[in-house]
Amino acid sequence: MHSSLIGKIEKARRYSQERDRIGFTSFKTTFRGSNDQHVVEYADGRWHCTCNFFGGWGLCAHTMALERILGEMLPKEARDAANGFQPSASVGG
Repeated sequence: MHSSLIGKIEKARRYSQERDRIGFTSFKTTFRGSNDQHVVEYADGRWHCTCNFFGGWGLCAHTMALERILGEMLPKEARDAANGFQPSASVGG
């Protein structure tokens, strides 16, 4: 194998273990939930999910799972979304 490729492979291995090097600013993915498949997005500093629960609460099991999976690769405001959420006025009165 070419020596420069070996160096890149070693660097990629090191980078994959240093997750603080990676920072998401936006992404869109599908999440296979228990009952349905949902589209989950993070963009412009905000989460969005197509599940019904997210519409009333501004967070859901899908967004919270991604927060846990992606951890420090997310901006601070994305990681803190569950800590300071504000339910919409239509929920609970």
